[in-house]
Amino acid sequence: MSRSTAPPLRWRAELSGQDWKAFTAAWLGYAMDGFDFVLITLVLTEIAHDFHLSTVTAATLVSAAFVSRWFGGLAIGALGDRFGRRPAMVLSIALYATGSVLCGFSWGYWSLFAFRMVVGLGMAGEYGTSVTYLIESWPRKLRNTASGMILSGYPLGGVLAAKTYAWVVPHSSWRVLFWIGVLPVVLAIYLRRKLPEAAEWQQAADAGRRPVSATAILFAAGRRRAANIVLCLVAAVALVAVLRGQDTAVTLALVAVVTACFVTLTVQFAGRLWPVVVALMVTVFCAFLYSWPLQALLPTYLKTSLHYSPDQVSDALLYAGCGYAVGSVLSGYLGDRFGTRIAYTGMLTASLAFVVPVFALGSGHTVWMWVLLFLLVGTGSGGSGVLPKYVSDHYPLQMRAAALGFSYNVGALGGAAAPILGAKLAKPLSLGTSIAVLGVALTALVVLLVGCDVPARVQAAADRRAERAGLPPREGPAPRHGPAADTGPAAVAAPPGPPAPPAPPPAAGNGAGPDPDTSKRT
Repeated sequence: MSRSTAPPLRWRAELSGQDWKAFTAAWLGYAMDGFDFVLITLVLTEIAHDFHLSTVTAATLVSAAFVSRWFGGLAIGALGDRFGRRPAMVLSIALYATGSVLCGFSWGYWSLFAFRMVVGLGMAGEYGTSVTYLIESWPRKLRNTASGMILSGYPLGGVLAAKTYAWVVPHSSWRVLFWIGVLPVVLAIYLRRKLPEAAEWQQAADAGRRPVSATAILFAAGRRRAANIVLCLVAAVALVAVLRGQDTAVTLALVAVVTACFVTLTVQFAGRLWPVVVALMVTVFCAFLYSWPLQALLPTYLKTSLHYSPDQVSDALLYAGCGYAVGSVLSGYLGDRFGTRIAYTGMLTASLAFVVPVFALGSGHTVWMWVLLFLLVGTGSGGSGVLPKYVSDHYPLQMRAAALGFSYNVGALGGAAAPILGAKLAKPLSLGTSIAVLGVALTALVVLLVGCDVPARVQAAADRRAERAGLPPREGPAPRHGPAADTGPAAVAAPPGPPAPPAPPPAAGNGAGPDPDTSKRT
């Protein structure tokens, strides 16, 4: 491994003061995102008691934010592609802070459900724009590290939420917890207002390379806008209906409707890149399904199955959150050192060793629970620290924020399904067993999808079919797949190629290939 390709052991020397300022603003916003988003999981039992809800119905309040995430990722991501990453970051953090405060004023199930959807809009934009901003601001060979470090903010925000829960809720109300969440957000917004624009986006704008505007494509004046508004409404209504619980046949029919809506939207704004976008949605969906039963239902499991006190729940979540943060940073460094897919699949495989022991422990093994949660969440959820880098590398610069935001947040619907699925499986099994079963099965599936780089293979197969049909080749290189696509740092530090040509406005995604500077350098 040459010194020119491997990230240095003293990698901080590679970063300027401006790089650290960009990181601080992005990280703090993402940490507050984690704080506001995790609050609902901590007070789920209290809300269920106050609003007279069953465990399954209460779990849908966790899922409510995911119903709107896909639209927030698309709309705010498109804003970031069109006007810059910085204004989109400010808007996203303002949205989820507003939603969190409103949650504290909710008067029943449906009002809280609606306010959680506002949180989801902001969270989706926060994820796509903050990660894209940092990845495009830091040196290229440290971008897995950047991805892992910014994702460490989310669990540490969750740790702060858990400690605040232990200090506040036993002495006041769960509503106060949501109101407190707005305070640190003011600082994050202030820091972001003074940031320069992301370097790569600014260079593209200065060169006159017009970014893809997903909203302009999907909601241009005329029949297309009307049809796509109807599609979005149909998808949203169908998702809410699925979350509220239907029989199996109706649920499958609704899932088919939602899938058709998302694929139709994807084809329109991604053009001939739609196969890789859809494949990445499936990959992210499975990633959320393995991690979110644990994240969403762990406090409930500790309180109901192990009879932990609020202080004990807070301590357990402290260790889990610290493991998540450490694992995110570690996965990022390993990704730059050995390759994104190797780091991700390696950590997920290691996590399988800790799933069963966590849920085999009884209530009398508190210290062992802390240690095992640290290791399980650190290797499992922490391994996903490089997932943003893996996803974003499949997209060209001009559509990266919108495509990352849309594909990641549609895939994040796995997080909507996870707590409900976990609660339903708990009826024939137990809550701990259902979380363990989902964790093992879906982790193994994600290892296969990412390890074999299925999204890139799907796009390559689609390109070959288009070539046999006589269609002109897409502009830019085709996605690479197989071992050569992710052999380690050499791939990360590959020399940049010429800039991608601008895509025509009415069919922006139809001819755009992955950006030569970042295409598949995992």
